[in-house]
Amino acid sequence: MKNTNSDSEKRQQIRREIREKRNNLSMEVQKTASERLIISFLQHVPLPQNARIGCYLSNDGELNTSLLIQELWSKNHAIYLPIIHPFNSTNLLFQKYEKTSPMKANRYGILEPKLNCSEVCPVSQLDILLLPLVAFDSMGNRMGMGGGYYDRTLSSYYRDKWPVPKLIGLAHDCQKVERLPTEAWDVPLQAILTPTTFYHW
Repeated sequence: MKNTNSDSEKRQQIRREIREKRNNLSMEVQKTASERLIISFLQHVPLPQNARIGCYLSNDGELNTSLLIQELWSKNHAIYLPIIHPFNSTNLLFQKYEKTSPMKANRYGILEPKLNCSEVCPVSQLDILLLPLVAFDSMGNRMGMGGGYYDRTLSSYYRDKWPVPKLIGLAHDCQKVERLPTEAWDVPLQAILTPTTFYHW
């Protein structure tokens, strides 16, 4: 029988340790990682013309996506950022993000576009979704911050095996662990991209 309490404690311990690791990365290391991320992304991730790409704005020591977003904009791809659903606050919507987009801080202090329903893209119409994560393992399992937003938002995608979007986690190399304890609702990723390595399942 699975020891739920033990697994929960282990998840919390891993979350604490990896968050501390990435928050201790120097500004120089973060800058180099964000520059290498662009090279790694363009090398390993094929994109259709005018792709719709879900992404995120970095927070809490996450791999910085700002340079990658600028590069994708320069190639005429559309970027969509997560916003907390206004009527179902446990799920996410993805709204188009441009340099002039009005922004606001959500309940976690993370910037997101102000809601504009005409700019929202259904998850099933994104070509690629780049996900933040705290830790990952060699099986493609992802550990987030613990809120479960992405898992709930993607539950239908995983259950019904939608062909798109391709799910790619972004992480620093130091965020890889040997094995993550998993729950039934966890959504495994198809790929994880770090500044130096492309993991694909």
